[in-house]
Amino acid sequence: MRVRTAGAGAGAGAGRTVRRALVAGLGLALVALTPLPAQANATTGAAGEPVAATGAWADPVSVTGAAAAPVDVSGAAAGPVGVTRTTLAADTVIPRGVTVDLVRRTMTLAAGEKRHLRGRLEATSTTTGIVGLTERIRCLDASGRTVPVVAASARNHEGSDTVTYATPGHLPLFADLLFTAPADGTYTCVLQGTAYSSLTGSYHLTAVAGKTWLEADDGDRVGAGWWQNPACESADSGGACTYVGTGPARRDAWVFYDDGTPSRRWQAHPDAVSVSAQANLELTTCYHGTASCATAMQAHPRGKNAVVDARFEFIQLGTTGHACRTHSTTARRTVTDDAHHAVGYSFLTGLPVDPACGTRDFLMRIYVKHVSGQTVKIDGVQSGVTSLTNGIAFNNFG
Repeated sequence: MRVRTAGAGAGAGAGRTVRRALVAGLGLALVALTPLPAQANATTGAAGEPVAATGAWADPVSVTGAAAAPVDVSGAAAGPVGVTRTTLAADTVIPRGVTVDLVRRTMTLAAGEKRHLRGRLEATSTTTGIVGLTERIRCLDASGRTVPVVAASARNHEGSDTVTYATPGHLPLFADLLFTAPADGTYTCVLQGTAYSSLTGSYHLTAVAGKTWLEADDGDRVGAGWWQNPACESADSGGACTYVGTGPARRDAWVFYDDGTPSRRWQAHPDAVSVSAQANLELTTCYHGTASCATAMQAHPRGKNAVVDARFEFIQLGTTGHACRTHSTTARRTVTDDAHHAVGYSFLTGLPVDPACGTRDFLMRIYVKHVSGQTVKIDGVQSGVTSLTNGIAFNNFG
């Protein structure tokens, strides 16, 4: 996984501009914003700060073709699933260029069992310069091999003197993974942190004890569904990524819908009393000189920043394959060139399954509309295994 950034941020104070001029060649540095507690119609905005969901767009939905076949949800129904949180016991240093295992959870699962894992990594820095911070949730089988998919999110830590985080100098990151056991066996899921930067001198990041944790379901998430958008490598030398912005970029896009993602329906379990859905949308700004976007998409110098509107939709379909009931939440998000990458988290919970629709089939998608500033790249799967933009649907029993 390699997302790169370079150059100094325009509009910052002289001291911070000098520091940022030293930053180049970050590894994966993808922004993560603090999520709200799960509730209907809630979204997130600036790191650590919730924003109200406002605005709406209208668009018909139609799903056709073999690729849209319902997901199999056969098997015994389940009750509510408990969650266990494992917390980092002691502050842990994350040196530059080193991936550090922070928290582990080992589970014995039957083939096909599902677990939702959510990780939180809160980090401080010993430098006022920019350092890329990556969080991953990686699950290993008994032989130590990684079981796809790996979930990741990160942000450029903007320095120990940063006051724009909920707690000054403390950058929180979150990542979500729906893990499905490929076979009977024991699996260990690990929350990892990695720091990247070309700054000179001695410095490191530190994962904060008590604020860094890994949550995992205690039971099977029966019938839960996972979405991820197509391959999109960091440098996008092959032009496979989706962009929204000006120039040759699209003005808007539908993630999981018209971006090359195979069309699919998810079917709520017959015994589910309601359903919930969430999505993590990863965006990258495409300023001049970045190594994270195709050259043709780099329209402005560093410091322009980007503003996008995003709407997360979870749609119950009718018998004709068109929208019957649409649940949505919207947010306007600003992605700064200093952060360079941003993950927006959206949640819709406790949604009723309307029997009048005639089906229990749902479609998930995210509408992304460019408002101003830099063109942005919608990040996808890197190296065939690491998911940066993804969604999960859950059955709620009892």
